[in-house]
Amino acid sequence: MRVLLLSAYEAVSHRYWANSLMAEVTDVDWTLLSLPPRHFSWRIRSNPLSWWLKEYERLSQPYDVVLATSMVDIATLLGLFPHLGRARKIVYFHENQFAYPESSDQMPQVEAKMVNLYAALAADVLVFNTAYNRDSFFDGARRFLKKMPENLPAAKPLERLRQSARVVPVPIAPATCSAAGNANPRRLIWNHRWEYDKNPEDFFAVLFKLSEQQVPFELAVLGQQFRDVPPIFAEAEARLAEHIICWGPQPEAEYRALLNGGGIAVSTTWHEFQGLAIMEAAQRGATPLVPDRLCFPELYPVQYRYDGTPEGLYLRLSAWLLEPNRQPAPLDTQPWQWPSWRETYRQLLVEGGSNESIRRVGQ
Repeated sequence: MRVLLLSAYEAVSHRYWANSLMAEVTDVDWTLLSLPPRHFSWRIRSNPLSWWLKEYERLSQPYDVVLATSMVDIATLLGLFPHLGRARKIVYFHENQFAYPESSDQMPQVEAKMVNLYAALAADVLVFNTAYNRDSFFDGARRFLKKMPENLPAAKPLERLRQSARVVPVPIAPATCSAAGNANPRRLIWNHRWEYDKNPEDFFAVLFKLSEQQVPFELAVLGQQFRDVPPIFAEAEARLAEHIICWGPQPEAEYRALLNGGGIAVSTTWHEFQGLAIMEAAQRGATPLVPDRLCFPELYPVQYRYDGTPEGLYLRLSAWLLEPNRQPAPLDTQPWQWPSWRETYRQLLVEGGSNESIRRVGQ
């Protein structure tokens, strides 16, 4: 079976998903086309043109399955390469633009939302990494379509798509040396992107208060940096210097070693559809502490969630830091790992995956 895997905006989590999928599902002839994660507004609208110019020969080949991320403008791509329409078309949603929080200096991402929507309409199968992602996509699409000047009958078609969509997470690789427990329960870990949608302001505001109250903790700030870093990071580096054991992105080996040391992996985000960074920290012995919103209620039991406010986060952290034995037991992360999902992904590709079977269904 020949599978064309398309990743139009290859962020770190997208690259991890694509590479681990190809490594885990080996009875497939994979062809991967990807584009770098930069110039978002151009990338999400122009990826069919980029590939038409750079990858015409490979896109002209026959495939049984086209597996594309939701950043791919697959509707336009099918227009440029009509023969791809005969393949089984699966669109995987790592995220959706309808649920993305827009900052005050951003223009509304209408084009990005339209690409997501057209991709959903052009696909044979829709797959979301969480139920939250699925539901926020369809709720957002309904609100979006209501803004159009025509009174379009969108509710029933969208609901049919929602009912047929599948929820299949991005699995994480089994850890080679999972920690037996939390070795450093007073270590606070930030391992998210350094961007406004991850809400670092609330995280550091709570840490400023903990420091002022002389609550003991050490701090490891990891994660991916970009050209424009929110100013709060510079302020936090100065004000929390006495607590810091690590600051900034680390090489892979050092990053894994820090996670293996345990701690409390905190999220304050306004934007998360699955959260691989928190999952990996929990897998390696850290205690996850996540807000009671977005995808987290479906992934984390209540003892690992706080109410989502800075006040709630302060109360939980101060209690856990002052009395580490109050932290909950390590979270069982085996259900998130690849062995639990390998066959699901294989069947997703195989079911109806041949051109011949699709032709029979269409007759």
